[in-house]
Amino acid sequence: MRVTGVLAFPVVAGLLSAMGMNVVDAVIAGRHGPLTLASVAMGTAVWSVVVLVLIGVLMAVPPFVAQLNGRQRRAEIGALFRQALWLALVLGLVLMVLVRQGGLLLDVMGVAEEVRPGAVAFLHGISWGAPALAMFFCFRYLSEGVSWTVPTMVMGVAGLLALLPIGYALAFGLWGAPELGAAGLGYATAIVLWGQALGFAAYLARARRYADLGLFERFDPPRWPPIRDLLRVGLPMGVMVFMEGSLFVATALVIGRLGTTAIAAHQIALNVASVAFMVPLGVAMATTVRVGHAVGAGDAPAVRWAAASGYSIAVLAQVVSATIMVAGGTWIATLYTNDTQVVALAGTLLLFAAAFQLVDGVQAMSAGALRGLKDARIPMLLAGVSYWAVGMPVGVWLSLGLDWGAQGMWTGLIVGLSVAAVLLSVRFVRLARNPPGIPAVA
Repeated sequence: MRVTGVLAFPVVAGLLSAMGMNVVDAVIAGRHGPLTLASVAMGTAVWSVVVLVLIGVLMAVPPFVAQLNGRQRRAEIGALFRQALWLALVLGLVLMVLVRQGGLLLDVMGVAEEVRPGAVAFLHGISWGAPALAMFFCFRYLSEGVSWTVPTMVMGVAGLLALLPIGYALAFGLWGAPELGAAGLGYATAIVLWGQALGFAAYLARARRYADLGLFERFDPPRWPPIRDLLRVGLPMGVMVFMEGSLFVATALVIGRLGTTAIAAHQIALNVASVAFMVPLGVAMATTVRVGHAVGAGDAPAVRWAAASGYSIAVLAQVVSATIMVAGGTWIATLYTNDTQVVALAGTLLLFAAAFQLVDGVQAMSAGALRGLKDARIPMLLAGVSYWAVGMPVGVWLSLGLDWGAQGMWTGLIVGLSVAAVLLSVRFVRLARNPPGIPAVA
């Protein structure tokens, strides 16, 4: 458990800092006005799709790197990394173009008309950061794959500290900058993402810890076989992560039909729940590395021990998160806005968020442990059933069919995450008895 905690702590800190960027955007937007907050909320919902695709597909990097590291084949990591970088760059450029068309999705979903212009402006600004974010994830997953997670924390904290003044300046028009509102927050986030990517690249190139990997020792053109192998594992992971995250995105877009107050309250509750989720997600990422390393070393008991440690930490963290949301949800909402209607609804939604903390942590940990085994296709199907065949229909029926409003969609989240937690944990327990990639003991 101690090893998992040591690996996970910097990852969690880095993830909290990265998620803190969304929180900073939301807080600044809330202070600028409810309409700006609603615009940023809808823009963030679309942008989240980009983040989910990048996280999911590039999550193939850590298990590949960890297994090479566990087998003492570090000399092969550099070549793999350079192909992963090509994949990241192409993904980033494609997604940058798609984000700039996000206004079409807002129109199709019937998002409140007064919210759309600000949301589109936010998306145009933040879209410039998509290639940087893709490369940042590639750098980060390489580092985490060799069990060095501190840079993730450092770059995340640095980005958070940089966004606060830049975001305020561009949103409110301080220090000679124009007042751009939601658009300013989009541009500010893109600027910070580029700073993080360039900073991480410089660190990888100069740090002695990576010297034997030869990460940038030569230029390699794109080669299909290693990229195909990454996609073989990464695409199902990407689809799985996308299906979970898009459940939240679709929830936001459905709530977008309910007006400015519902949108703003949902954004606050989702921000808080997302920050809480960074702890089990960070532990899951550390578990992916530990499980992958154990598979590479051919140590089946270590696979099971790594997962057990991760589950213990994640469950404890989620119990604490749920308690905080129940006890202080309304007070937390006042940190975002002074609008009494928004605060009241956000406090209610945080009670729903508290209800799914435990199952959210379990499903995240199960998915992370399965990634360490390079098990991707079946978990993808299980996630699809949980989130879209169960969770989303329940949420839409309660929200629009029974007129439960935002609370109905959040009930759907609870149901979908609960089903995923059961199915994915059962899948890992079955595979962990005889982990794939490790010869069974007679």
